[in-house]
Amino acid sequence: MARRQTNVFSLSFLDVMSCGFGAVVLIFLIINHATQEQAEVINQDLLSEIRLLDYQVQNGERDLVELKEELEALLQAVSDSDQRLNSTKTQLDDRTEDLAELEEVSLARIESLEELKSDVEAREEELKRLKAIEAEGDGSRIRTFTGEGDRQYLTGLKVGGKNILIAIDTSASMLDDDIVNVLRRRNMTDERKLKAPKWQRAVRTVEWLSAQMPLDASFQIYGFNETTEALLEPTQGEWIELGEGRELDDALEVLKTTIPEKGTSLENLALAMSELQPPPDNVYLVTDSLPTMGTRPPRGATISGRARLDLFQNALRRIPAQVPINVIMFPMEGDPMAAAAFWNLARTSGGSFLSPSRDWP
Repeated sequence: MARRQTNVFSLSFLDVMSCGFGAVVLIFLIINHATQEQAEVINQDLLSEIRLLDYQVQNGERDLVELKEELEALLQAVSDSDQRLNSTKTQLDDRTEDLAELEEVSLARIESLEELKSDVEAREEELKRLKAIEAEGDGSRIRTFTGEGDRQYLTGLKVGGKNILIAIDTSASMLDDDIVNVLRRRNMTDERKLKAPKWQRAVRTVEWLSAQMPLDASFQIYGFNETTEALLEPTQGEWIELGEGRELDDALEVLKTTIPEKGTSLENLALAMSELQPPPDNVYLVTDSLPTMGTRPPRGATISGRARLDLFQNALRRIPAQVPINVIMFPMEGDPMAAAAFWNLARTSGGSFLSPSRDWP
């Protein structure tokens, strides 16, 4: 039998497969080891970046909290500044009002000083008058009244009668002679209103009339604006006996504290006159203009001259017949028909009309 020949270069199929598989495994191991090393390197870089970002986020959040706190502090500072500004404005307004009040007080004191000087002079003249009355033995009057200076006037106005009514206009128009000043004085304090020169003249006029009353007369003093009221309220619609003159003095003291205000109703005065029984022997009307309303308040804020004249005519129809109306008028700017209307009333009723100068009585 022949011997089989051996070839060192021949390999079996299994050997070839084994060698190939081994080579594949070796290559895989080499490649996988390199990949793990590269992944580890990449992961370390990403981790570092993540940590850096976390650090930045933490710093950013901390900075954001600080910014929010600073913003709140700034907003609070702005609010405090606004409050201080409002407080400063309020203080400035208060100081301005105080300054205005001080100016008014200064003016009032100056006026008061002038009035005191005038009062001293008037009292000196009154003293002279009283001494003259005492020397002449004049005892026919319950009161005396002396005007400023040595002026003597021919008025044609005689105060007489058994029942004497004095009616004084207490509306806002008695504060001044022109409309602009009336509006200005109407917004002043009550003390300034009482010291208005025109109103003081009206009060002195009533004092002068009261000083001329006969000792045996009865009297009544009415103040009228939108309504008509007796200066001594309990005596509304009644005559007061002059007597010793105490009630007359009380009525004049009330008049000195009466503040001119509101509109004028001559018709309501006429109705009050008709309630007096017996009717007045003489009425002395101290006024300055035509009425602005009838028995009811006007519908509008303004009224024409023609309408005021109509209201005057309506009031005349209610005045008791055969009662002399003596008018003492302080003319008002912007009411040109008033003087003629009241003059005609005095003439037709048998009374007198007087529009005195600024220094009377």
